[in-house]
Amino acid sequence: MSDVQEATKQLLDVNLHENWRAIQVIESGPRSESEHLQVTIGATVPTGFEQIAADEVREKLGSSCKISKDQGKIYFDISVESLAQVHCLRSVDNLFVVVKEFKDYQFKETKEEVLKDFEELAGKLPWSDPLKVWKINTSFKKKETKRKKISENSGREKIGNGQGDKTDEKEDKKGFTNNTLDSHILDYYENPAIKEEISTLVSDDLASSKDEKDEKEETHPKVLKFRVTCNWAGEKHCFSSNEAARDFGGAIQDYFKWKADMTNFDVEVLLNIHDNEIVVGIALTEESLHRRNITHFGPTTLRSTLAYGMLRLCAPQPTDIIVDPMCGTGAIPIEGATEWSNCYHIAGDNNPSAVNRAANNISSLLTKSQIKEGKVSWSFPIDAVQWDICNLPLRTGSVDIIVTDMPSGKRMGSKKRNWNLYPACLQEMSRVCKPGTGRAALLTQDKKCFTKALSGMGCVWRKVHTVWVNIGGLHAAVYLLKRTPQAFVHPSEQDGERTPW
Repeated sequence: MSDVQEATKQLLDVNLHENWRAIQVIESGPRSESEHLQVTIGATVPTGFEQIAADEVREKLGSSCKISKDQGKIYFDISVESLAQVHCLRSVDNLFVVVKEFKDYQFKETKEEVLKDFEELAGKLPWSDPLKVWKINTSFKKKETKRKKISENSGREKIGNGQGDKTDEKEDKKGFTNNTLDSHILDYYENPAIKEEISTLVSDDLASSKDEKDEKEETHPKVLKFRVTCNWAGEKHCFSSNEAARDFGGAIQDYFKWKADMTNFDVEVLLNIHDNEIVVGIALTEESLHRRNITHFGPTTLRSTLAYGMLRLCAPQPTDIIVDPMCGTGAIPIEGATEWSNCYHIAGDNNPSAVNRAANNISSLLTKSQIKEGKVSWSFPIDAVQWDICNLPLRTGSVDIIVTDMPSGKRMGSKKRNWNLYPACLQEMSRVCKPGTGRAALLTQDKKCFTKALSGMGCVWRKVHTVWVNIGGLHAAVYLLKRTPQAFVHPSEQDGERTPW
């Protein structure tokens, strides 16, 4: 057994032994609660990027992944030791642990019979392991919030003084009951985000287990509040999602003696129905994981998960120069600099307000990074600049990857202007992009205009793939383009005039 598995197993033994008594669940067998605990995790992802998310899961977790027939969902099996890593996935929006999956559920003919079956279903489901995972996840999140507040205050003091204080080190040693355990975990993971999650999960839980035990001895077990959310898609059924949630939720309330609360709930039970497939789950995220980088929002802020998917389509390599020429709030280059720190990222826009928002978001992320490290650092590989998309201040053939969200004419810009803007953009992008190896991932909702503009650029751009996505109910497409080997020739040069670039 590896160091990380041994370390996390010890944590789970402590966690489950001390904390689980508050939840009354029927146990099957006398085995250790944490031993060989395997669960299925479901994740919602941006529609169209299911394969990208599945690839990330295989790469980072080593787990096989199934893409659901229900668009925007994937499923994968993990051991509970990998729970913190799951929260660090960049391509997923929301997470839930699967209680039970019915691949071919037989619905009765009448609404009354179907709803009666839902009521009976609540008492037959294997709730035990999923609720263990929910409990660990909830305990982990609470401690993470508490730790972040402490870290933020101490980090700011360190940055202000320009150096760490030995007193802080002594306090840290007091709080950690197993420093050797923690060091093994930190050495095992190279990703800074994962370091933070695992450190919190192991060290804080072990350090505070005694305090929690004392506290719980003084109080009675808490009655949990819950709600049921039904997501219904596909074939039309004889019942509504509200009716299914109501009757299934009533049965859960009777079974667990929990209290229903639609707003201030502890547990969110999910009832996902797609055609004849039903998946019952318990939510592990309170808000979408895509809300991670942006603090200064603009009219059209791109989701971080979608930005990650677009970047991954281009397969960034070390030392690549990646440019977003219409960056808006900077979601794409910020996501790129976070995940691909061995590349150089440039955020640009012609709107000074957009550039300011991007610069503020970069500054906020840098400050957050400094607080984590407890020292001043200026190594974030990103810059923001104001420029004209049709006349970029970049050398010909100097850019490896271009990733951007183009104005669609609905929320930003105008469709009439796009007929002139798109061809000019594609031409200038072809100039700065490296012939033969350069690639671009361009998102737009104005698919007709983009297709027309691209048709006139066949000598410099080749369409490799199109990913159809849904953004806030609007249908859009991400076009993956490859730069052809042909050298860029400016239109003025074709007429016999030479213009230096």
